[in-house]
Amino acid sequence: MLQSDQLILAIVDDHPMVIEGLKMFLKSESNITAISFNTGNHFISFLQDNKVDVVLLDIMLPDSNGIELCKEIKKIAPTTVVIALSNQSERSIIMQMLQNGAAGYMLKNTDAHELLNCINEALEGKLAFSREAREIMMRPSFNDLKAIPSVTKREKQILQKIANGDTTAAIAEELFVSPLTVETHRRNLLQKFEAKNVAELIKMAIEHKLL
Repeated sequence: MLQSDQLILAIVDDHPMVIEGLKMFLKSESNITAISFNTGNHFISFLQDNKVDVVLLDIMLPDSNGIELCKEIKKIAPTTVVIALSNQSERSIIMQMLQNGAAGYMLKNTDAHELLNCINEALEGKLAFSREAREIMMRPSFNDLKAIPSVTKREKQILQKIANGDTTAAIAEELFVSPLTVETHRRNLLQKFEAKNVAELIKMAIEHKLL
């Protein structure tokens, strides 16, 4: 059962069947007033002058990207709860929505009971996911699966100097080794991190907190 206060819930989706289906789902909830918009711009115009408690937001809209729209909604109305409702099942998209202020993510195959539960959880300040979205989030991403490369003390020294922009000759002179040794370490580092170039190597080293 949803919270007892009267809620304004906006459905932002360009599929009439989805909108009608959601309105049917929500009819049994006497404390919800459901309104719908088929474009992002239409909804933003409405939001600027009206209070909306919850938004069920599609990712793919005819005039806007739901990920960017989520950020815009949170700028205009920070207290509005945004829950993505989409067929997009990529973990990266879910993460981007959360980073832009969404309180949850549901796939469009969510049933009525799960939909209401997710809305309620989001209103309570929790992160709300449909079962399938939660399973996607629990799967480790490719980057999570890749172990942090182990580097020797010498490699870490050279990595730091490469990041500082030092030349091979300067590094060799400072560490009292030959330029060939520095180049060998540089090549080994590129291989360990599977980096295409030095810029990518430095970026990955920063991500792994080695710099």
